[in-house]
Amino acid sequence: MVPGAKERPVQEFLNALLFRPLAHLVVLLLLRTPVRPHHLVLFHTGLVLGAAWLLLRGEDLGAALLLQLKTVLDNADGQLARLRGEVTELGRYLDTGLDFLGNLFLFLALGLRTASLEKALLAFLVFTFVQSYDFNLERLHRLAKGLSLPEGPKDRETLGLRLFRGLYALLFAPQDRAIVALERFLQGRLRLDPSRFWDEGALAGVVNLGLTTQLFFLGVFLLFHEPGAYLTFVLLQAVYLGLWYLWRIARSIPSPR
Repeated sequence: MVPGAKERPVQEFLNALLFRPLAHLVVLLLLRTPVRPHHLVLFHTGLVLGAAWLLLRGEDLGAALLLQLKTVLDNADGQLARLRGEVTELGRYLDTGLDFLGNLFLFLALGLRTASLEKALLAFLVFTFVQSYDFNLERLHRLAKGLSLPEGPKDRETLGLRLFRGLYALLFAPQDRAIVALERFLQGRLRLDPSRFWDEGALAGVVNLGLTTQLFFLGVFLLFHEPGAYLTFVLLQAVYLGLWYLWRIARSIPSPR
């Protein structure tokens, strides 16, 4: 386990293998500097916006490299915050809100580049839904195991905190409620075994479609100058999620006694 890395029941493979160790090297360089975690958040958001601009210009290699650097720094900001004891409520909402903004511009750039704006926006919705499912399924897993939910510190009220908390309430809270409601409805209605329906096996099916993996594969597609193929790749994840859901249900039906 990399020092300062976020503890999760199931780790995203590419994060654990590559990006978290690289991020830790960055953290070691920054640990005794004035650089704060939110500086990294702002900087790696700028990298995503820069990648979107390069995409529009057809400079795919540069865009791919910026996205991988963004992933390293996205891991580094949390590690730095935890090692320094600088985890804040604002930082959590800021990271989520700016990730959303960066991803939106990235998909808009993909849509304009491929002349398929409708396809790109639909892919963005699938992309965002997958990230939300990852977050909420982990929380349901913890509750099913009787574990406490990781709740961060509460900050003093500021305009920035109210702004980004409100943004979360507008964009993500409805998705969170819908996902949890669907999960609980199906588990209760079908009398599924919660220890199977929300176990590590279920988590593994969506954890490895996290932001790190998504941006890594976007980089791979860009190396081959195939941004449109990445949009198809994201849309196919909706089909995968449907099959994954059926698999989860089938394996969670209690055996007849």
